[in-house]
Amino acid sequence: MTATSPVPLYEPGFAADPHPAYEHMRTVYGPLVPVELSPGLPATLVIGYYQARRILADPMRFPADPRIWQQQVPASCPVRPMMEWRPNALRSSGAAHARYRAANTSAINAVDQHQLLTVVEKIASSTLADFHPAGRADLLSQYAWPIAFRVLSALLGCPNEIGSRIADGMARIFNATDADHGNQILGQAVAELVALRQGHPADDITTRLLAHPAHLGDEEMAHQLVTLYGAGIEPLTNLIANTLLKILSDADFAAAVHAGRSTVRDALDLVLYTDPPLANYCITYPPYPTDIDGVLLPAHQPVLISMAACNNDPALRGTPDGFAGNRAHLSWSSGSHACPARPHAYLIAETAISYLLDALPEIDLSVPADELRWRPGPFHRALEALPATFPTLR
Repeated sequence: MTATSPVPLYEPGFAADPHPAYEHMRTVYGPLVPVELSPGLPATLVIGYYQARRILADPMRFPADPRIWQQQVPASCPVRPMMEWRPNALRSSGAAHARYRAANTSAINAVDQHQLLTVVEKIASSTLADFHPAGRADLLSQYAWPIAFRVLSALLGCPNEIGSRIADGMARIFNATDADHGNQILGQAVAELVALRQGHPADDITTRLLAHPAHLGDEEMAHQLVTLYGAGIEPLTNLIANTLLKILSDADFAAAVHAGRSTVRDALDLVLYTDPPLANYCITYPPYPTDIDGVLLPAHQPVLISMAACNNDPALRGTPDGFAGNRAHLSWSSGSHACPARPHAYLIAETAISYLLDALPEIDLSVPADELRWRPGPFHRALEALPATFPTLR
C-alpha cells in the first residue's frame, strides 16, 4: 500500500480484524485516509479524534446532503442505499434538518422510560424462553436481534408482519448485498406502516410523528421510519451482541460484572469505545474543496467518521478527553446529528444483557472467541453469529 492508494473497507479481511488496519492507516496517512467503500467508490475516512470533532461541529462546511454526490453513483452501487439522500434528519442540512430533527426528537422523547423498561423485560423473557430448553443458542439471531426488532416495533406501533419486511430490507442494505432490492422492500413496508397509523392512531412514535406540527408528508414520514429502523435494529443488535461477546470472552471482566465491581453499563461503554457497532459512518459531503490540517478534501466526495478509530486515537492518551470512563467516545456521534435516542438505546441494551446474565449465570461461548466471524461491510462491526451453551432448567 502506498500513501496515495485508497484502502478498501469492503474486503472481508478488514472486517475480520480492523484495528491493525486503523493503526496502519494512521502510520501511512495520518488522521485523514483515502478509502474505497466499494470498488471504485472513493471517500475519506477520518481516524483522528480532534479532526472528527471539528468536522462534526461544522455543518456549514460539512453538510450531510448527498444529492450532488449521488448523481454520479448508480442505483446498483451496494453502499448507495446507506448513503443516498432521503427527506430525513440524517441526510439533510439547514432548515430541513432542523424540521425533521424537531419532529423525531419530540416523538422519541415522549417514550416513557419506565414503560420501556417493562416492555424490554417482557420481550427478553419471552425471547429467552424460546431457546432456553435447548441448552444452546445463537445469541445474535435468537436473542439480540429479536429483542431489538420487537422492542423497536413496539415503540413504532408496527405489526410483526410489516416489521419483519422492514428488518429484511434493512439487513440487505447494511450488508451491502442486494441493497437496491432491500431498499425497495424497505420503502414498501414503511409506507404500509404510515398508512396503518394514519387510519388507526395509537400511543407510538409513528403516530406522534404524524401529529407533529412539522406536518410531515407521506414520503417524509416513510423516510423518518427508515432512519429510526436503520438506527434501531442493526446497531442495537450489534451493540448487545458485541457487549455479550466482551463479557463472555474476558474472564476478568466477566468476574467483575458478576461481583458488582463493574456494571453492564461499563461493559456497554467499553464496547462503544473499542468496538462500536457502527464503526464508520456520520457521513458528510463538503460542497467545495475543504482543507483540514493541510489535506484537501474533494468537493462532493463522502467524508466518513471512523468512530472505532477516533475513539482509540493515540492523541487522546493522557489528555482530559481520553476515555477513562467519561464516555467521551464518538459512538453516538456529536453535534447537530448526534443520536437523539441515546438513553433509550442504553436502557434497551443494558436491560437485555442484564436479564440474560441473571437468568443464565453459567452461560459460555460455544467456540473460542477468535474463531467467531465478522460480517464484511464498510460501516458496521457485526458478528455473523454468537453461539453459546448453558445449563437447562432441571
